[in-house]
Amino acid sequence: MESYKKELWFNTKSRRELINITPDVEECLIESGIKEGLLLCNAMHITSSVFINDDEAGLHNDYEVWLEKLAPEKPYSQYKHNSFEDNADAHLKRTIMGREVVVAITNGKLDFGPWEQIFYGEFDGKRRKRVLVKIIGE
Repeated sequence: MESYKKELWFNTKSRRELINITPDVEECLIESGIKEGLLLCNAMHITSSVFINDDEAGLHNDYEVWLEKLAPEKPYSQYKHNSFEDNADAHLKRTIMGREVVVAITNGKLDFGPWEQIFYGEFDGKRRKRVLVKIIGE
């Protein structure tokens, strides 16, 4: 069994952003040379997320509206966590959106369903953060 590891780094210009990282992850798969196995992709920061969904602008807007209703950024004073920071909402949004995805690899390709893409969700950006890609297989 072979193993491959790579870190992807992101530094968003805004506090919240969704980035389609499927091309980056596919490049990792090519670099690995693995044809059959599993790929793990996870956010290595507590206020960011990796998830799978459709790459459609209306849906991305719906996420922003929905997440802001569930865990509004302001007022900062509504969160006990915010006595030292102002990112409690980002922690909650990450919990909702998830930490990682696992994707099967079949014939050297990510084995997706229709329209599936991998996204990096940033909820407390404007600083450098990483995503881990780990691939095991043959």
